[in-house]
Amino acid sequence: MEKKKRGSFTGEIGFVLAAAGSAVGLGNLWRFPYLAAQYGGGIFILVYIILALTFGFTLMTTEIAIGRKTKLSPTRAYKEVDSKFGFIGPIAFIIPVIILPYYCVIGGWVTKYVTVFAAGQNIAAAEDSFFGNFIGREYAPLIFFIIFLGLTSLIVISGVEKGIEKVSSYLMPALIVLAVIICIYVITIPGSSAGIKYYLLPDFSKFSFKTVCAAMGQMFYSMSLAMGIMITYGSYTKDEVSIVKSVNQIEIFDTGIAILAGMMVVPAVYIFSGEAGTSQSGAGLMFVTLPKVFTQMTAGRFIGGLFFVLVFFAALTSSVSVMEAIVSMLIDRFHISRIKACLGVIIFSVALGIPCSLGNGVWSHITILGMDFLTFFDFISNSLLLPIVAFFTCLMIGWSTGADYIIGEATKNGETFKREKIYRVMIKYIAPVLLLIILVFYTLAQFNIIKF
Repeated sequence: MEKKKRGSFTGEIGFVLAAAGSAVGLGNLWRFPYLAAQYGGGIFILVYIILALTFGFTLMTTEIAIGRKTKLSPTRAYKEVDSKFGFIGPIAFIIPVIILPYYCVIGGWVTKYVTVFAAGQNIAAAEDSFFGNFIGREYAPLIFFIIFLGLTSLIVISGVEKGIEKVSSYLMPALIVLAVIICIYVITIPGSSAGIKYYLLPDFSKFSFKTVCAAMGQMFYSMSLAMGIMITYGSYTKDEVSIVKSVNQIEIFDTGIAILAGMMVVPAVYIFSGEAGTSQSGAGLMFVTLPKVFTQMTAGRFIGGLFFVLVFFAALTSSVSVMEAIVSMLIDRFHISRIKACLGVIIFSVALGIPCSLGNGVWSHITILGMDFLTFFDFISNSLLLPIVAFFTCLMIGWSTGADYIIGEATKNGETFKREKIYRVMIKYIAPVLLLIILVFYTLAQFNIIKF
């Protein structure tokens, strides 16, 4: 009975847009441009694409196939595939539970900047102290956090087809159109060719082991792997949908938007702030450097407004997927209604989101292992738990269940699995090693043992 009542996407397009919406998030828009600028432009992009077509493809195909085969959320799907690896499920549940609150806090910051540019306060936003003053206040960031969490919840409460799929079918095309418009504008700015060369031309002198690690980590996180999301979305996918074709399309969406994000950001920052400006990362790049860049542009308020709307769309589709993963697992485990599951997630997210927000202001004196709340939760989820879940998933399929389990599901409709040999080698040998490298590399970087 449970499987019959389970929600589903209407077809391949709905699934691909929803999954792509999950993959295209803040990681693409504020992390990819910085990493590309820091690690040799075109050479970083080339390494990223190679890893996405091998490493990323392997993990994404595995998770989607597990979801569709079992028609279960991650908490039960792993046990269904191989009882010895049932312990992965609870860990996979914890990850989105930790991510959602702080992701919505950052989503609230994006929402604030949408309103700032809409209200014509873009010049004020370019001041050095503007962002710090905003996140340092008690109530303002909390209000925007609640607004963003509320919008996410409304979409998830509406269900798979009427909520997630419908919203993704509008937001993803809009996101692509906005990205293209902004890219075209940036390319037409006088002197942009120097910035484009800096971004796209390979600088082999900057190629190193760190370049590979950085590209690997970025690809891993930006494709929404090991968060339970792709298993959840896979469980909503109809049997006639081609997994192989869908994964190819999701890869194109994710990588394409990431490269476009770099084209939007890096040349513009390079023109107006020089190479030093491209060294900014994360919140500093998004909320401090870019507003300064927009003020120096012709029609900067309009372009800046479009940019933050684009970032808002990307953040919203990703937060929806994270929340849906949690809700799906709660429904599977406790057999409760979608509304009750959502309410439980909202209450917990508010409780955890408050310290994440205030940790940048009135609670900034409280740290865990030298990190504020948001940074700590990001470290636990992204740098530790994600690689661990993916590592054991590879061990389960590569060494216990067997690659034929996934390949059989992916080709059940007679599809040709062109990358079958790559898949078999990656899932058993290469991917586990790469995941251990990610785990060690990012842990050492977090504690400044190595510089990243």
